Amino acid sequence: MWAKAVLVASFLCAPLVAQENDALVRKVDDHYNHLSSLRAHYTESYAGMGMNRSEEGTLLLKKPGRMRWSYAAPVGKVFVLDGKFAWFYTPGDAQATRVPAKQLDDLRSPLRFLLGHTQLKKELDNLTVAADGAGFRISGVPKGMAQRVKLLSLWVTAGGAIERMKLEEVDGAVTEFAFSGMQENVPVKDADFAFVPPDGVSVVEGLPPI
Repeated sequence: MWAKAVLVASFLCAPLVAQENDALVRKVDDHYNHLSSLRAHYTESYAGMGMNRSEEGTLLLKKPGRMRWSYAAPVGKVFVLDGKFAWFYTPGDAQATRVPAKQLDDLRSPLRFLLGHTQLKKELDNLTVAADGAGFRISGVPKGMAQRVKLLSLWVTAGGAIERMKLEEVDGAVTEFAFSGMQENVPVKDADFAFVPPDGVSVVEGLPPI
């Protein structure tokens, strides 16, 4: 009898949990859908393929479709999404890489959903939501990246702002981004997302390096 009661209670609670999870996901959607731009400091760590690397810099976003990751070390290293192409360049390299935005399969690309009309339920397959400290964690697989990404996890504040992102690749590599000092709706120009190759640097089509 007791087991039957537990089963019935679980059945009745399931819709309520689903509704609460949907509400939390919508909170993130609403938060970013009301933004026009964002500036934040980020730290990036990568572990995989025999490497362990940590970097940091400034992230700048502007709707629609613009993103700039400016690295503090080495100074001048950038990843830029200008709305049409993604560019990757490291100072001292003889080439800059250019990729059509629609073909981008880079580990920073999951954040592109912040640049449009955000609907996380449509951006992530097998989406789950769990309480995590004062906020919550959203996990899933970015659409179109299942062959590379095993799981994307977003740590989100109670207000719906993303503070941390972790990408676990199918080959075991792990990349994490942490965001701080977030400034919303800051004045930015389209020119902030323009990339002009330095003199003597050629442009090649392809995917950015790890």
